[in-house]
Amino acid sequence: MSKITFIGAGSTVFAKNVLGDCMRTPALQGFELALFDIDPVRLADSENMLNNIKSSHGSTCLVKAYTDRKEALRGAKYVINAIQVGGYDPCTITDFEIPKKYGLRQTIADTVGIGGIFRNLRTIPVMLDFAADIREVCPDALFMNYTNPMAVLTNVMSTYGGVKTVGLCHSVQHCVQDLFRDLGMDHKGVQGKIAGINHMAWLLEVTKDGEDLYPEIKRRAAEKQKEHHHDMVRYEMMLKFGYYITESSEHNAEYHPYFIKRNYPELIECFQIPLDEYPRRCVEQIGNWKNMREDLVNNPGLQHERSAEYASYIMEAIETNVPFKIGGNVMNTGLITNLPKEACVEVPCLVDASGITPTFVGDLPPQCAALNRTNINTQLLTIEAAITRKKEHIYHAAMLDPHTSAELSMDDIIAMCDDLIEAHGDWLPKYN
Repeated sequence: MSKITFIGAGSTVFAKNVLGDCMRTPALQGFELALFDIDPVRLADSENMLNNIKSSHGSTCLVKAYTDRKEALRGAKYVINAIQVGGYDPCTITDFEIPKKYGLRQTIADTVGIGGIFRNLRTIPVMLDFAADIREVCPDALFMNYTNPMAVLTNVMSTYGGVKTVGLCHSVQHCVQDLFRDLGMDHKGVQGKIAGINHMAWLLEVTKDGEDLYPEIKRRAAEKQKEHHHDMVRYEMMLKFGYYITESSEHNAEYHPYFIKRNYPELIECFQIPLDEYPRRCVEQIGNWKNMREDLVNNPGLQHERSAEYASYIMEAIETNVPFKIGGNVMNTGLITNLPKEACVEVPCLVDASGITPTFVGDLPPQCAALNRTNINTQLLTIEAAITRKKEHIYHAAMLDPHTSAELSMDDIIAMCDDLIEAHGDWLPKYN
């Protein structure tokens, strides 16, 4: 029996989407769905929920929960990763509150920036432990990473983990249809080409029947910018730099040095920037879980319709040899020619029985590549810190971050990093 292993299966809603999709995919019937999580209560919840879906839809998949990670991985053909190391309390709270003491505000803090750096530093050692297990008990498995910070973690698993890895993010899938819906345009029949880095990939081309739709998109966006709306940062970046970005405005507000600035407090309202957005979402999700739990876990008639998540479509394409195109995060093996070869990039990929084949993109527009490189700098120094355990590289990563360096002096950045290292305590390994 072939096996799909889900690490972080206590993420019950996400497990429903991804593994529920597997149970609705004919090519994946008969697979074992192996669940692993360090929280036994949430693990049991997900097992019950998936068995409810199995019963409702007559799936022949076997749902099995494991308390031993290596046994959950043993013999797996596919591995799905959706972990969060340190959770909301204490680690996300720490990522927000200590920088705030230095006057550094954030919105999501899960990709780059000071929050992204420290999320990486506590997650990379755990991911490398996964990699060691995978090399031992399922060395040919395809590792599908959904965990943020996407670019760094996918890079580490590919470069240092020795594991066949692709990073998967929702932002590419929804970019074109969300933009067109927001602008009151019909997205049917529209062709888009997207490439860059995760959360800062660019809609390089957008056409319908050979017609370039960017002039009309920019005309409507310029009109919409005259009033407040939810996507003002991305529209401003498009109007100033020429291309629309895949990830949301609340994310991109902290990827650049232009929007969250103590000396320009009016920008927060002007661009509708939701400071401390991720902690708010965490509190809301925790509060809503009791009601959601009843609907998901204790509902024997639970239904599931296949979602847009890439994972089941990737596995289906490999199992059936019917090609499927994704936007995947992979190492830059000459794919984007004006970004560093050491970087993880997000490019169109073809999936079939031979696996995942990234496509050649060439040069990005120079201004887009330049903006990507500002984030890649921090990503690569964060990896250097995690691998060498040299504290100085944590400082380097933070000092190279666009938002952090625009707000704080070098001495304050170093002091803030030291405070974060101390506050994280045993969530981080020791640094020299």
